Parts: sequence; structure tokens; C-alpha cells
Amino acid sequence: MDPLSDVLSLLKPRSYVSAGFDAGGAWSIQFSNQHDFIKCYAVVSGECWLSMQGVQDALHLKAGDCFVLPCGRSFRLASDINVTPIDSSKVFPSARAGGIVSYNGGGDFFLVGSRFAVSGNNASKLLAMLPPIVHIRKEADQAALRWSVERMMHELREGEPGGALIAQHLAHMMLVQALRLHLAEGQNDSVGWFAALADKQIGAAIAAMHADPAHRWTLQELGKRAGMSRSTFALKFKDTAGETPMQYLARWRMVLAGERLENSSDPISVIAMSLGYESESAFSTAFRRVMDCSPRQYCRRSNSPKSPRYKPRSATLHVAHSAQP
Repeated sequence: MDPLSDVLSLLKPRSYVSAGFDAGGAWSIQFSNQHDFIKCYAVVSGECWLSMQGVQDALHLKAGDCFVLPCGRSFRLASDINVTPIDSSKVFPSARAGGIVSYNGGGDFFLVGSRFAVSGNNASKLLAMLPPIVHIRKEADQAALRWSVERMMHELREGEPGGALIAQHLAHMMLVQALRLHLAEGQNDSVGWFAALADKQIGAAIAAMHADPAHRWTLQELGKRAGMSRSTFALKFKDTAGETPMQYLARWRMVLAGERLENSSDPISVIAMSLGYESESAFSTAFRRVMDCSPRQYCRRSNSPKSPRYKPRSATLHVAHSAQP
């Protein structure tokens, strides 16, 4: 798979709730406690303002705009940024996937989308690799998402057999397509994994590391994949990704190792060899350096009933608490 597919697959996003929101008049809603959630929306009609924790400027959203909030931060949606917000728990009832929530009589603003739950001990590390806000506003890009949005609206409103499952698949399509379009735009002055992936030269090196994480990559080899000299590549990678190529490779290997430790019965020695480490001790040292615990401690933490991320192996569904999209 490609690097973006790798990361999204490890996050295991599932459509926690797919729903619509129909608002009228003046309104402002605060969405808190968004940890381990990805949200994907499309504005069908009307307009609103989006402000997010840690992001300086509010975004003005209009009909046709799509946006993704992958980082799990608190945010606010409002008809007017100066309206005093109320908490989302007072607006959205108990979960009813596929429903449409009306507020203030509706009619002025309509939003459709999904809230994805993500799982695993590495969820926070993986979410941090994605941008805080993905805003799709170019007409050509919106057209690429229009079919999914219109079909989801139909499924939400009509309640036909199998509609909830279709809405879930459509939501996944919207999520991946929005991130893909954001990548295609390029990230210019931003720094981080997504910016590095958007750069064709650095992205080629990242793709090579993802394709064969066990290979003993050198700066010379990776620079060749990027079409650059060793020194130029190392400098550009650090400036774009915010870390060195070797730091990134080590971190990605440990993310993969954590996934195997959490979800397979493979012994540590086998996992170590599959990721290019000659000995279990060398792997354990690298794992502790990146993950702040030993592989065995990680296993115990993953399978402890006291862990906030503990889920029985047979569990396949998340329990929904709110119908907010």
C-alpha cells in the first residue's frame, strides 16, 4: 500500500456515527472531548464558521465546502463567531446513526458527515501525522466529492434497507478522497509528515521506507529515490518532515511493531527480524527509545483491562454516546 493507506489502515477508522445537521437562525456549538476521533464533513447548504483549538484563524465555510478534522482537537461550529456557544451534548441526542438533527427549526444551514472512532495504542501518534484541518474549497475538488455527498444525503434521509452500511462506506470514501485532494494541493510552508508526503521528492523516499521497512536504508539510497544528493536530501527531509530520515524510519518501524505486538501472537524475536533488526535486544532498545517502554511492557499495557484502550478480542463495534456527526 501507499503511505497514506498505511496510516489510515493502522488507525482502523470506523464510522462511529453518520448523520446530518440542519440549523436555523443564530447558533454556535462547541465540540469537546474529540480524542481519538476523525471527523469528515460536507456543507450542503448555507454557511458557517469553524474555529479549532490551537489554530489561530477561524475558517469561513460555504455550501460545497468539505472539511476533515483528523487531529482529535476540540472545535466550534457557528453561524456567527460572536454567538455564545453551547455544548454539543445539549444539541445532539442519544446516537441514532443515519439521522438528521434539527436545531432552531432548521432551514438555513445543512451539514452532512461522519465521526470516525480510531483504535490502538498508536492512535495518538498516527493522528499527529495528519493535518489539523483539511479544507476542500476548490470547485474541481468539490466536484470529485459531490457524488459521495449527494448519495450520503439520500441514505440519511430515506432510511432504506442497508442504508447505514452504505453511508459508512461513503464516509470512508469522503475521508480518503479529502486527504488525497489535500495532498495534491501541496503544503508549501507547513512542516510535518503530511507536508513531507505532499512533496514529490521526499514523498518518494517515504514511500520507499513504507514499502520495505526492514531494508537497511542509508541516506545515500533514500536520496537516490528522491533524486537528490545525500546531503541535500537529508537537509530537505528534516526541514519538511521535522525529523531526520532515520528518525522517521525508526518511528515507523516501531509503529508497525506496536501493531504486531497488539494484534498478533508473533514472538518479539520474529517481529524484530521482520523489521530489519538482527537481535531481539537491538530491537528492544530501539523500541524503548521510540515508545518509552519495552516491547513486553507494551504488550501488557495493550492487553490490560485497566488500560483505557483495552478492548476484548471479540469486540467489533464501538459504543456510541451521541448522534453528533
